[in-house]
Amino acid sequence: MTPTIYRAQPGRARRRPRRAAALATAGALTGALVVLSGLPAVAGGGQHDGHGGGHVSKQPVLGTRGVPIITVDHRQFRDLDRNGRLTRYEDWRLPASVRAADLVGRMTLEEKAGLLVHGTLPTTATGYQFADTTSPGVTTLVADRHMTTFITRLSAQPAQIAAANNAVQAAAEQQRLGIPVVVSSDPRNGFSTTEGQTVARQGVTAMPDAIGWAAAGSPRLTEQLGDIVRQEYRAVGIQEGLSPQADIATEPRWTRINGTFGSSSADARKHVEAYVEGLQDGDHGLKPTSVATVTKHWVGYGAQAQGYDSHYYYGRYATFPGNNFAEHLIPFTGAFDAKTAGIMPTYAILEDLVYRGHAVEQTGAGFSTFLLQDLLRGTYGFKGVIVSDFGITGDCPQVCQDTRPPASFIGSWGVGMPWGVEDLTVVQRFALAINAGVDQIGGSNEPSNVLAAVADGALSTARVDQSALRVLQQKFELGLFENPYVSEQRAAKIAGNAAFQKVGDAAQARSLTLLTNEHRTLPVKASKAGKVYLSGVSADVARAHGLQVTTDLAQADLAIVRLADPRAGDDLTGLAWTGSEADYRAFVAAAAAGVPTIAVPKLDRPLILTDVVDRAAAVLANYGVSDDVLLDTILGKRAPGGKLPFELPSSMAAVEAQLGDVPDDSADPLFSHGFGLSYGNGGHHRR
Repeated sequence: MTPTIYRAQPGRARRRPRRAAALATAGALTGALVVLSGLPAVAGGGQHDGHGGGHVSKQPVLGTRGVPIITVDHRQFRDLDRNGRLTRYEDWRLPASVRAADLVGRMTLEEKAGLLVHGTLPTTATGYQFADTTSPGVTTLVADRHMTTFITRLSAQPAQIAAANNAVQAAAEQQRLGIPVVVSSDPRNGFSTTEGQTVARQGVTAMPDAIGWAAAGSPRLTEQLGDIVRQEYRAVGIQEGLSPQADIATEPRWTRINGTFGSSSADARKHVEAYVEGLQDGDHGLKPTSVATVTKHWVGYGAQAQGYDSHYYYGRYATFPGNNFAEHLIPFTGAFDAKTAGIMPTYAILEDLVYRGHAVEQTGAGFSTFLLQDLLRGTYGFKGVIVSDFGITGDCPQVCQDTRPPASFIGSWGVGMPWGVEDLTVVQRFALAINAGVDQIGGSNEPSNVLAAVADGALSTARVDQSALRVLQQKFELGLFENPYVSEQRAAKIAGNAAFQKVGDAAQARSLTLLTNEHRTLPVKASKAGKVYLSGVSADVARAHGLQVTTDLAQADLAIVRLADPRAGDDLTGLAWTGSEADYRAFVAAAAAGVPTIAVPKLDRPLILTDVVDRAAAVLANYGVSDDVLLDTILGKRAPGGKLPFELPSSMAAVEAQLGDVPDDSADPLFSHGFGLSYGNGGHHRR
């Protein structure tokens, strides 16, 4: 059923002049406009005052699937509580803070508790499960548990996601106070899909992973890509992004580097600020066209001991042997300057860290009063919502503690990362995290734990009200109380449209980093390439580019071989290929056959390319690139423009000897941070 949309005086989103100039400059990469003309503004809009706070001055678009519309002073409002009168929280003319305070005063403790969890929507192949199965469905979560914030992990076509999210909003609309749902998402535009960290891309604009945005080297391009993500998310009914990562890539073995903006804190700060501005549609806080950003992971996550994954018990520590914790704070200041809506603390325990004379609690950051109240809210003045990383209140019994990759961190015990507080009960962890400063417990569908903490006297109702107020204010600022619905038809038109993909393709090419180019192998002329052997590249795409493809190395005149991150060793942190990987064997075979070989390693992390460089005719590093853009670049239709966003070490011995909290400090690196050739200066340079 299509929601009724009331358009009394629909406003148009206005951009600040500096932002418009930034996007126009970035658009010069492709000549494409970022905002599609002829398509309606994001639903829920209206004339915003331009200064945050959710104050709307002109009639916004209203959407309903059953909530009555009332008219007061010739203006329309949604009668969310169905009392036939204009209740203060329904009045879009009032500031968001006033509306939120009014609504909190009308809520039961059970309803407030639902605001303090950030749950997970139960997903089917094409939508969400509404009926209860072995776990509660959407109806129970929304109607009985009063939950109004969820992550979606649904990977489907844009119109399907829009329809599914509309159905969730329709369920929320039917509740006593009609509080809308905020739907969040992990990144879903890149080329990497990792459990619990990203969502498989379907129907949206293909972009490099975030580390490729850093390699492209343009914060203005980062803002433009963020603006595209914003429009696509809002089009499908996603209003919150659990991003960006403001972590700096100081420990080369760490498995989440591809989600960062590299090892330079100064560069990462610029990209984080630009990303937040892109998603939130400016730097004045949230408004009805924004996607709220949750910047993560506060703080020091890039210094994971030996690169271990802190989703696992064995990886629960971040260490600072170089006494460099302060540098890890720097990128977050970009998020604060852009007024990021949310912050997510790291899972990690900051092992034996003393900062400014204070010994940091030996718990995960989500339980640390010093990190959340003293440092984040006190020193940095953050006033938004703190969302815990997912699963910090869950149990991790012995079988969980013994689990290591490649086995999943999710098992028969469920999911739990309660680092440093393993001996507490779930209810005690809820109380500890919320009292430390967390506003929403990520990954929990159990607001009953909030109620139990209050009943036990471990959590005050005043503290519950404080978090409820923060959560509600952002819902008002996002315009969801006026219209939480989206057009499924518009979602199909907006997401992944040709203009957006033109920008995404340009970003992919601009991020490609040419590391070696012996005898000016690149660019290749298709007419002179002869027969080409491919590994990891589509033969059909190659033929469409005019190449002759062969599967016989004996007949090949050129080879193009993609190389994935080897994730070597028992703990999957190794940065060098062992020789057992199929893609690496294909590369070695091509080079051994005497075929000039173009190696295309994907730098999810700072891989050790010593053996690759010694064998390849050219090394063209990528951070997520389509076959089409890759071949365009190899054939000279595009030019690689990337610079390394971190140094590339020369050996695992050098990696093991470096300080995990200090950027770019391995001995005798193969390539330095910022290195990258162009087609005009090809050759083999290691510095």
